[in-house]
Amino acid sequence: MLQAKPTPLTDEDNGDGAQEPEFKPLTREEARQWRASQPVLSPWRLVVVQWLVGLLAALVAGLLAQSASMAASVLYGAAAVALPSALMAYGLTSSALSRLLSGFAQAAFAGFLFWEGVKVLLSVVMLAAAAWVLPELNWMGLLIGLVLVLKVFWFGFFLQTRRLVANG
Repeated sequence: MLQAKPTPLTDEDNGDGAQEPEFKPLTREEARQWRASQPVLSPWRLVVVQWLVGLLAALVAGLLAQSASMAASVLYGAAAVALPSALMAYGLTSSALSRLLSGFAQAAFAGFLFWEGVKVLLSVVMLAAAAWVLPELNWMGLLIGLVLVLKVFWFGFFLQTRRLVANG
């Protein structure tokens, strides 16, 4: 029985038999043009959409349940996501730290991780304090507000990128 010997992979072979194209770094002008063609995503637009959806959900829940405590619970659940998102957006775009670190990629990434940690910690603290903040807390309403606003982040991001691609 004849068996074919496997051929060793070369540096140019990526494993599927196709050759990788040679890497060519961009010139300064090509890099500037590439950056100009990329969509600019604003975290503030997403924060505004989160707040609007949270307010709308609280209004609808309050009207459907005819309960102010339900509306307050939905609004608090939405705020447990939207308020930390707003704080993170401020930290990443407007704080003195973000301006100081903007020229250094590793430091900017560390700043992102810092603000993400602040966002998660604030959300956990707000959820833990919900029972003390709202005397007539409706846990289902809190969960509805929380999940809706969390999903709005991805939906808003999707819409924002589609709008920028359609305009560009």
